[in-house]
Amino acid sequence: MELGFLKPLFDRPGPWASVYIETTRVTEDGAKLQELRNRSVAGRLIDADADAATVKAVMDRLAHEPASGSPPGRALFATGDEVVLDLPLAQPPPTEEVTWSTLPHVAPLVVLRGEEPACLVAYIDRTGADLELRRAHGRESLGQARGKEWQGRGHRSIPEDRYEWHYRNKVENSGDETADIIAAELVRQWPENDPSLLVLTGDARERKAVYGRLPQHIQAVAVEAGSGARQPGASTSALDAQIAEACERHTRERLQTALERFRVGRGRPGEHRVSSVDTGFGQAAEGIPAVVDAARKHQVATLLIDRNASDAGRRVWIGPGVDDVAVQRGDARAVGVMEPEEARADDALLRAAVAANCEVLVVPEGMRGPAGGVGAVLRWSD
Repeated sequence: MELGFLKPLFDRPGPWASVYIETTRVTEDGAKLQELRNRSVAGRLIDADADAATVKAVMDRLAHEPASGSPPGRALFATGDEVVLDLPLAQPPPTEEVTWSTLPHVAPLVVLRGEEPACLVAYIDRTGADLELRRAHGRESLGQARGKEWQGRGHRSIPEDRYEWHYRNKVENSGDETADIIAAELVRQWPENDPSLLVLTGDARERKAVYGRLPQHIQAVAVEAGSGARQPGASTSALDAQIAEACERHTRERLQTALERFRVGRGRPGEHRVSSVDTGFGQAAEGIPAVVDAARKHQVATLLIDRNASDAGRRVWIGPGVDDVAVQRGDARAVGVMEPEEARADDALLRAAVAANCEVLVVPEGMRGPAGGVGAVLRWSD
């Protein structure tokens, strides 16, 4: 799961108001229900001792919610006199949540925002490519890769004489140069945007030529889709379906791989419940004490959270640094935190994961994950 959009929440000290609400209004008394909901949010923040400026910022934002076209739900995060992040949700939260806490309560987003990975899409033809970045919260144009246009493109009658071979050779050379340019631009933009998946769509010959020029680490996460076109106004419904299928398959495979590494690194069931281990194949940490220790040491490569993790709300102690986290207050002071504060374990671990650009994966219901619902695959072990 891509969580880089949460970084602005961890650049400020807080405390934070975190609000998860349903925003659909399909009934005749929708406006009345909205008013009651807003009053409820304000009352709960005031009861939690939120400051007046933060309460006002949240209420002002909710008061300007559009009368129609609202998403199924929203998540707001505010501190001081500012709503720092206002996110539409693809599904309404199962229950309204309003909290006032040291850290923003971001854990519900892991489930509510879904597992859609960041995806770089290249719409390719012989003259170049349009590039687009798709994330769970929207799409962004990344500009174009402009190739070398051959003046004969589009001519259907080629002279049947000794110049025909020369003509066709020039067209092929031009196409190869364009594929080189597109591939080079994709390689240049890859680390800047950090996508999980590349989709090549458009003309079949050209997209295959581009694929063949990509380095192996990008080829490994690249797929071709035959339903896209570069022409302005072209329908994207079929392409959208193909991309959704590719994203779902990519996420499922990454989760299965991560869980297998976790299980091998953990050892036999019942072993290594409170410490990280290295079996020679992989490393794993299971349970809040082990994962907190690994997060503080920057060991976590993939954070695993069960959809209904029983230990997610366990209290831990944190400091101002993104990796200032410990299970015991004394442990936090021992690592240099002068005034430790309490926080939920899942929020503290997600703060550390976002700052370290760790992968975060949700273990769905029915799939066996870590004990207590929280585990990690490690980059290295002690």
